[in-house]
Amino acid sequence: MNIGLGLPVDDPGRLLSWARRADAGPFTTLGLLDRLVHDNPEPLITLAALAGATHRIRVQTEVLLAPLHRTALLAKQTATLDRLSGGRFTLGIGIGGREDDYLATGVDVHRRGRRLDEQMAVLRRLWAGEPYGDGVGPIGPAPATPGGPEVLFGGFTPAALARAARWGDGFLGAAPSPHFTDRLFRQAEQAWRDAGRTSAPRLVAQVNVAIGPDAVVAEARENVARYYAFLGDATHFADGLLGDPQEIKAAVSAYADLGADEVILYCWSPDPDQIDRFTDTLF
Repeated sequence: MNIGLGLPVDDPGRLLSWARRADAGPFTTLGLLDRLVHDNPEPLITLAALAGATHRIRVQTEVLLAPLHRTALLAKQTATLDRLSGGRFTLGIGIGGREDDYLATGVDVHRRGRRLDEQMAVLRRLWAGEPYGDGVGPIGPAPATPGGPEVLFGGFTPAALARAARWGDGFLGAAPSPHFTDRLFRQAEQAWRDAGRTSAPRLVAQVNVAIGPDAVVAEARENVARYYAFLGDATHFADGLLGDPQEIKAAVSAYADLGADEVILYCWSPDPDQIDRFTDTLF
């Protein structure tokens, strides 16, 4: 099973160091979250820089809030990133649930699912080299990956799972535990069968982690709490972060038993020495 790293977002200036060190190690993917009304770096710009600084490792949005973006421009940006990275780009995609992100862009939060369905039809068409529409030709460049970059959908609802089966290559489960992830994985597989797809979805799990001295883990939990503060009480999310190497090994093993093709260790401390600690713990 592959192991990827979700990048911390509170110190963008250190991400090139993270990327180079991860690229030199055994990790398969660098993931980066997306928010608008937050102090995280913009993911497509950042991943383009990280792709240019690396040679082997994949780069992945986790997940890009596509309804906030203009569809034609998003098609061009993602195809360009896939092309420049040599096909190392995965578009993790979803709708999010923070109303302030939608207020900032003037997009109707209540239409975000329908908008994503409409966007995927256009993205798939443009990545295939077809015209945008009446009076408008194709929008290049052609992605390195035929038909467009790999697309993983995140989400928790039946609509999200059906959307993944219709448009995606796999499902990204960001549930808080293997128990909940198991349910989502099985529902994703059923959605694939219901859609008449003969191939199985690629299944990716995510777990919040930090390894290091107590101060590093405490900082990571503070960052998690700050990120989820919009919910009011984010204690559950902060406490759910795994900071003990044996806990992390057990979680990775549990996700492997569920059939995960990859586990993304989402790191909430900017300390790049965590990469060596994760390597020593899991490899």
